[in-house]
Amino acid sequence: MGKASSISIACRAWNTIRTLPIESLGSQPYLKLTGMALAFADVLELSNKQQRAYEVYVHALELLQQDGVKAMLTGPERLRAVAISSKLGELAKDLKKHKTEEEKWLVWAVEELLRIVKSPSKDDAGENVDYSHQGSFNLPLLALPSWISKTDIGAPLEALGSFYAEAGRLDFAMPLYLQAISLLIPPAPKKSAPEDRCRGAQLMGNLSEMIMRRPPSPDTLHQAEAWASQALAVTKKARAESSKPIDPCEEVYAAALFNLATFRNMAGDRNVARNLYRDGLEQARSIGLSEGVVEASRALHRLDMALASVYKNNLGCATETHNVHNPILQNSRV
Repeated sequence: MGKASSISIACRAWNTIRTLPIESLGSQPYLKLTGMALAFADVLELSNKQQRAYEVYVHALELLQQDGVKAMLTGPERLRAVAISSKLGELAKDLKKHKTEEEKWLVWAVEELLRIVKSPSKDDAGENVDYSHQGSFNLPLLALPSWISKTDIGAPLEALGSFYAEAGRLDFAMPLYLQAISLLIPPAPKKSAPEDRCRGAQLMGNLSEMIMRRPPSPDTLHQAEAWASQALAVTKKARAESSKPIDPCEEVYAAALFNLATFRNMAGDRNVARNLYRDGLEQARSIGLSEGVVEASRALHRLDMALASVYKNNLGCATETHNVHNPILQNSRV
């Protein structure tokens, strides 16, 4: 089936379902209605028609945001709106739309998500939540409904956090990352799957990089390295507790080794840095991570050159000192 034919079929299905009475769609009708929109938009994206897909996503979200509809939505239907809004933020970036438009979708997704987890009942559907004060919500301690996964919550937080990190608005980005990390790696006695912990470790690495954008200071360096060290520790433990390799964990492990090696190198602890770079190189090779192999190899080469230079300089100083204090050697040069 050609792309044009697929688009035509998906378009007809989307147009047809919109003509049906909403009550004819059974339980959670807006999941079925918007599901057809998502299928159509997906076909458009696969056909490189991103702008048209963007318009379909906007229409689908507007259906869920109508005044007469919002109060009727079930929890999963409200969560569908969050997913669509997050997708619009992603597409807005790909289409190079104005940053305010990308931000609008990502902010709405987080605000709606916080409204849902704060009170999943329909009665609170219209309550205002300010995303900039989301730190007042302790997500890991909230009793979440069974239809919400950690990914459902963590993905919008991470997307908005990444947006603000790229914009240099670290005061907004860091609380969002911290909430996502605390959700993926909750405090005891709660536990999380190895995949979630590795995802949390990846965010720790991102947080470390973010901290390094601040004006340089010993405290900044200490905080950033602490997060990098924690990321490596979390990943090591998750890998050790897993009965088989988990692809995301393997990649995060390679990155965590490299990141901590960089901090140790900056601190002048070159032997530890070299061991970490070497382990990172071996890990990258074992999983076929070509970019990691290149970066670790370059770092090792730079480090070896620096160590060789230090050794050469020290050797030169030792020879010079020896010559000054050994008249026999001095006389032998005459």
